[in-house]
Amino acid sequence: MKPMKQFAKWVLPLVSAWMAFTSSQVVHAAQIAVGQVAPLSGSNASQGRAYAAGMQLFFNAINRAGGVNGHTFSLVSKDDGGRSEDTVKLTRQLLAGAQPMVLAGYFGGSNISELINTGTLEKEKIVLVGYHAADIGLESPQLYNVRASLRDELGAMSTHLATIGVTRLGLLYEEGSGATALVSAVDEIVRKSNGSIVSKASYEAGTARVTDAIDTFIKDKPQAIILVCSGAAGARFIERYRAEGGVAQLFVHSGADMERVTKKISENRLAFVSSVMQGVAIAQVVPNPYFVSKLAKELSDAMTRDKADVPMSYVVMEGFIAAKVIVEAVRRQGFRPTREGMANALENIDNLDLGGYVVGFKRGMRDGSQRVELTIISSTGKIRQ
Repeated sequence: MKPMKQFAKWVLPLVSAWMAFTSSQVVHAAQIAVGQVAPLSGSNASQGRAYAAGMQLFFNAINRAGGVNGHTFSLVSKDDGGRSEDTVKLTRQLLAGAQPMVLAGYFGGSNISELINTGTLEKEKIVLVGYHAADIGLESPQLYNVRASLRDELGAMSTHLATIGVTRLGLLYEEGSGATALVSAVDEIVRKSNGSIVSKASYEAGTARVTDAIDTFIKDKPQAIILVCSGAAGARFIERYRAEGGVAQLFVHSGADMERVTKKISENRLAFVSSVMQGVAIAQVVPNPYFVSKLAKELSDAMTRDKADVPMSYVVMEGFIAAKVIVEAVRRQGFRPTREGMANALENIDNLDLGGYVVGFKRGMRDGSQRVELTIISSTGKIRQ
């Protein structure tokens, strides 16, 4: 009996302590809300929905596996229709209601700039992880991008063009508060590759009124034109520029979502794709979702398992990546993640391999990647390397 008493004396307290510890962790396990305010209606709705779908697919997979440190994830999305004033209003409503731990999947340089300028992110001590913005000067300690910056995209385009002897370039851009910074940055980047911007043209924000821009480029005859624009404006420009006899090579930044535009056109007008869209180059900043890779397979399996109601795309892939980064930041905080802890966890993420795509942040450097690939639209409307 004496050994049994000694066993009880030493072991039972340990068991009791362990049970108390595990019980406390169950109590503290929670559902972590991720807030998104994005265009779920309007001209950019397909991008907002695709990004949301990508995030939701990974959150579903994590939740099915029991969560992270016991925590599960929910995505709460609100539709700003692309309107910056609604972005701010709906973000405040989201913060007051769902009380998300982190924000993600926002769209539009002016939308995000206005949100930053209100001080809402700083006041609420909340970070925004993953966003789309054709804006060079968009900076804030609360912003964390999971992809290469627009500056990286422009640099890749300029360097490629210089290697094939194309140095007389044109620039199409959207008017707005960030336009001056964009034009200045493009001039600087192109000069570094021994090129020059010989022709610049803009169009009214939120529209696809590109007629005057086309006239400018037809007159100036640049060898190639860089398009920093919306998908609708890009499609309209390419169609009418080619119809007017424009022969310059065309390079489009990743945020224009030309993949969706080309898919839609090719469904009904394959001859148009072959004669007009073929050869248009698109900068891509996340891995090809159609190419065999560990990350692409994981996404494809998730889409099949959940019977996703959006088609596979680069934007879905980006949302999937953003969700992975968010989950990793939560995992690194242990059993008690907080809004403030998200920033610290993110800045300690270095060389995180998500399956062939590496993300890393440093203090003062919040673009998680510098990877840029140039893809080409084929005669069948497919995106190829």
